Amino acid sequence: MAERTGNPRRLLLRDFLSLDQCKELEFIHKSSSTVGYRPNVFSTTLSHLIATNCPQLIVPLVPLREKLKDKVEEFFGCEYELCIEFTGLVRSDHFAYGVRPYVVKKAVCYLNTHGRSFSGGLFHFQDGEPKTVVPSAGDLLMYTADSRNIHAVDEVTGGERLTLTLWFSRNSTHDEDVKLISRLSQICSTAGSRFSIYSSHAENDLSEPCDLLLKPLQLTRGDELFSYEFSNILHALQVVQYYFSKSSGLPSPKSELGPGKIAKLSHPQRERVDDLKHFLVKDHKLPWEIFDFTSHEGAGLLDFNWAYFSAAVSAWEDYTSEKHKELLLSMPQWKSHQSMFCVSFGGP
Repeated sequence: MAERTGNPRRLLLRDFLSLDQCKELEFIHKSSSTVGYRPNVFSTTLSHLIATNCPQLIVPLVPLREKLKDKVEEFFGCEYELCIEFTGLVRSDHFAYGVRPYVVKKAVCYLNTHGRSFSGGLFHFQDGEPKTVVPSAGDLLMYTADSRNIHAVDEVTGGERLTLTLWFSRNSTHDEDVKLISRLSQICSTAGSRFSIYSSHAENDLSEPCDLLLKPLQLTRGDELFSYEFSNILHALQVVQYYFSKSSGLPSPKSELGPGKIAKLSHPQRERVDDLKHFLVKDHKLPWEIFDFTSHEGAGLLDFNWAYFSAAVSAWEDYTSEKHKELLLSMPQWKSHQSMFCVSFGGP
């Protein structure tokens, strides 16, 4: 849906991304997001993925941003003229963009659906068509960043709206790829369930919460302690998110967990868990928002099974290993062209 003029200003494309692609991006965002550039905005940027030592999670984003950029340039008739200034997975309650005069085009791809995942959040243009956009998973809205597209967005009154957002510029000095490749080069040149965390470190380490989050930990659920030790809180978060987002596609475990994989919490361990929850969890609604995957399109509350969760730990390691390999194989081409794009690795 778009205005057909000699100088188009906006376009709405239905089903630009598949639901599986939307879910993949939602997983990346929920396992890595941070507070963004506005209050009540959580964002996952490519630079954030690098900073949190998760550069392999950039790989699934590369073909999608390339596809999106090609569509924007095709529609606006500016092939090979634009560079990507910003790429972000943005989850917001109050949707607001900063003003950057060098940004000439914007694109918003919705990753979940109004009325199912959230209420409110409708996108309204001052005039022209489409005048009001009702978000639906996979839909792409692109528009010129100028006075012809004055707009406002309703407050999200329930749930969370998630988007893949790109900003484009004609000024190559604002190309984010150059900066990202430089940072990646530095890195590559060097080697529905309620979860709690249990740290075996001494009690006095509660004085430094940031340091504590970087230390190895284990997960508990109810009175059960999972024996696997995660390297840090981000590692644990990503595996939990992976378990829920990929639950339907995980292979069935060959057998139940063997002895010693799950242990009953002792009384001192239970007290330790309670202390950590009190110390680290200031917003008691936040764990439900993070770990309960009712927000996925078509998903409901999932039954939890430790054997399947253990399989998810192994599957996550395989997933990240594969993406990291793709990243390393792509880097020579990216460095040569100073641009991030899909690289063909050959083969039969």
